[in-house]
Amino acid sequence: MTTGRATHVSSILTNGMVLINGGVVDDDSDILTELYDPSTGGWSTTGNMISARYSHTASVLTDEKVLVAGGEHSSGRLASTELYDPSTGSWTHTGNMSTKRSSHTASTLANGNILIAGGQNGDSLVTSELYNPSTGLWTNTGSMNDARTSHTASVLTNGTVLVAGGFNVGEFSSAELYDPLTGSWTNTGSMNDARDLHTASVLTNGKVLVVGGIGGGNNRMLFSAELYDPRTGLWTKIRSMDIARRFHTASVLTNGNVLVVGGLSGFFSSNSAALYDPSIEGCTDVTNKTTKHVKNTASILKNDNVSFPGDRNYFDLNNTELFS
Repeated sequence: MTTGRATHVSSILTNGMVLINGGVVDDDSDILTELYDPSTGGWSTTGNMISARYSHTASVLTDEKVLVAGGEHSSGRLASTELYDPSTGSWTHTGNMSTKRSSHTASTLANGNILIAGGQNGDSLVTSELYNPSTGLWTNTGSMNDARTSHTASVLTNGTVLVAGGFNVGEFSSAELYDPLTGSWTNTGSMNDARDLHTASVLTNGKVLVVGGIGGGNNRMLFSAELYDPRTGLWTKIRSMDIARRFHTASVLTNGNVLVVGGLSGFFSSNSAALYDPSIEGCTDVTNKTTKHVKNTASILKNDNVSFPGDRNYFDLNNTELFS
């Protein structure tokens, strides 16, 4: 990248380009936005965001624009949202959320609306809201049963949204489901391990794989992995990773495997990687990356390569690596 950064977000545009925006640059939030072209392996700058932010979300809408919501900057959390138009390379304001929040989740529903859930604004949040791209407005929807931040949200094959884990005073093992038809949340089976700062991946068989994170107090990092079965609403422990990690990435490959990369292991960034194979329901180590990565992003490209731009490894990195 042209600028080193961490805690940014990445989005794959319909033309195959990868949009990187925001994050922490030189220990402060930033407005810089860049594009990665997989065909050339090169980076170029594009229009800057209106507001500097990190720990925000980015969602690709059905009209190909990208919605960026919330996050933090030096003055606190944000309720503001903005849209990136790939055809012009520029950003415009859209409606503000009802609540300032960061470290929340954003899920694209079947009708094209965006569900924002939880996060923090001093305390962990229980509220959820919906963005309607056709009107540019936000409306409140049902609140979760538990306030949580640093959780995961996964859109299941039946259209419901599974929220798992997170933090509010301590880590959660609880999970709940959002029904877009009723706008309400219901509890489902709890995970075997309480955790936050983990990853969740929807597999080709419809199950959800949760890996790593922090749990059990004292910032203890987790080796464990487990599967959620939407048919039963239950979680099953599977073979653990060899290395505990948080702030890692997890990418579902076209062959159905899940690539887990980097993160913090202990107090140090990791260059290790693990591969989850659904056929054995377990994780195995794979070749380490050249660079240690934490608080970076991962994007599945059209050629099934995985791009890993940025890092926070004691300083903000501008390097990019590809896994193939």
